[in-house]
Amino acid sequence: MASLRLTIVDRRFTFYPPIIHRERRENMESTYKVIELIGTSPSSWGEAAKNAVETASKSLKDLRIAEAIDFDLKVENGKVTAFRTKVKVSFKYQD
Repeated sequence: MASLRLTIVDRRFTFYPPIIHRERRENMESTYKVIELIGTSPSSWGEAAKNAVETASKSLKDLRIAEAIDFDLKVENGKVTAFRTKVKVSFKYQD
């Protein structure tokens, strides 16, 4: 899976998802389930997203696409203690 690229524009963070290559037609006729996960990291939103996907891949088969959709911070005593990223993950539906 390609890595996410982060750009800071006017103090806003913009994530650019990896380029998705078109799959063969037979793969396009499959059914996928989409779930939302929240990953955490003490260092960055990108690491938080990576942690969510890697943890999910331990129990879900055939992960396809991950989309970072929301970002927040955990703050304790005025200091950032964790980065949190909400991620939509799709995987092939198995009967």
